[in-house]
Amino acid sequence: MSTDTHTAGHPRPTGAGRAATIILVVVLIAELMNALDGSIVHTALPSIQADTGATSAALQWIPAAYTLTFALALITGGRLGDLFGRKRVFIAGTALFTLASLLCGVATGPEFLVAARALQGAGAAAMVPQVMATIAVTFDGESRAKAFGLYGMIMSLGGVLGPVLGAVLTAADIAGLGWRTIFLINLPIGLATVLFALRCIPESREQQARRLDPLGMLLSSAGLLLIAYPLTVGGERDWPSWSFLLLAAGVVVLAIFVAQQRAKTRKDGSALVALSLFESKAFTGGLTAQLVFGLVSGMFLLTWVLFMQSGLGLSPGEFAPASVAISLGGMAGAMLASKWAGRHLRRVPQTGAVLIAVTLAGYQLLVSAQQTGMPFAAAVAPMILVGAGFGMVGAGLAGLTLSQVGHQDAGSAAGLFNTAMQLGTALGIATASVVFFNHAPAGSHGITVTHAFAGSVWYVIAALAVMWALMFRLPKPVKAAA
Repeated sequence: MSTDTHTAGHPRPTGAGRAATIILVVVLIAELMNALDGSIVHTALPSIQADTGATSAALQWIPAAYTLTFALALITGGRLGDLFGRKRVFIAGTALFTLASLLCGVATGPEFLVAARALQGAGAAAMVPQVMATIAVTFDGESRAKAFGLYGMIMSLGGVLGPVLGAVLTAADIAGLGWRTIFLINLPIGLATVLFALRCIPESREQQARRLDPLGMLLSSAGLLLIAYPLTVGGERDWPSWSFLLLAAGVVVLAIFVAQQRAKTRKDGSALVALSLFESKAFTGGLTAQLVFGLVSGMFLLTWVLFMQSGLGLSPGEFAPASVAISLGGMAGAMLASKWAGRHLRRVPQTGAVLIAVTLAGYQLLVSAQQTGMPFAAAVAPMILVGAGFGMVGAGLAGLTLSQVGHQDAGSAAGLFNTAMQLGTALGIATASVVFFNHAPAGSHGITVTHAFAGSVWYVIAALAVMWALMFRLPKPVKAAA
């Protein structure tokens, strides 16, 4: 029996019709802002450095401040929506994200910009879990699978188009603002999202609101920070001994967090994380597969961008069509997932994983044979299939992992799911520093980079095989009765 409740005067949409469509559009626009801002800043970093005089360390923290804060606060953000209302927390998070975007756009120095990016990440951590939770409580059955398919499409599209949009906006120099437009563009979008959310999204929360769990919030944030920080910056500093000590300490703190959550659940049921979620084979399998999917995404996209630009010598402008190709493939794959997931269940993301692996195996052989002489078309065309695979996995995993979650724990589950993706991405980037940068240090070009990329592809394929196996824990198709 659902413990989900809604504000009087705002009945819950049934998952079909105009009201549900408007809700979906509003929350997906918020997700698109987050997906873009996670990567849009990368291509603008040279302009930011020239304008603000930022040091190399400061430049590293401009993207890292957003990513770390986002990852650390996701679990808390998801639970806040369960307790105090998903609409309320969504609006507050979107408003904070929009305000922080304004602060980023008017920043006069690198320190101010880093602080504003951290604030932006905090807003996203409150906003994003409510997107998935709102979809989960608004849609049912096949309509939910289609909605999560669109969510996966938006997430994939935003992550890949971010660098391209960053380059276009920075080069356009609208009103002489240069790189600042990559942040200021969020202002009208964020304000419109808040206004539509106020009018169109019904409130939902747990029926029996519990108290906050401050100790759980502290332990989870500390444990994730101790793990995410060395994964984010350790590779850039040649993995000093302290990075491994922090990782070990993070594991210990998270173990203490789990024990504290169990005790809190037995005492008064007000734990930050609903541990009952992990009793579901589908949820634990999907969560672990999502972690590996983040690793695959982080490692492959980073090394592929370097291969295209530093290996084949493409400029950012010449690289743009390649990003468009993988984005179009991602959209197509997510649309297929939203159409098929209700009937084929785990076969959809598993097929996506196989499609990526087979395509990359052929791509690796092509790169090894042609090296820096690889034609542009040959380097770009396979990315349509790779993107399609990413879209099928991303969209399929979201729906299947959260399909068995009760409405009362939708926010907590969404926070955990997004945290798995963020940690996986950080782990993928860290892995890239071992399997790629050890063979092609920063500043390398030409055949050195192509060799390193060709070698790293096999690690991506191995991770895909692990992810494919983990998906057997997801719900399997049920044969129709005769």
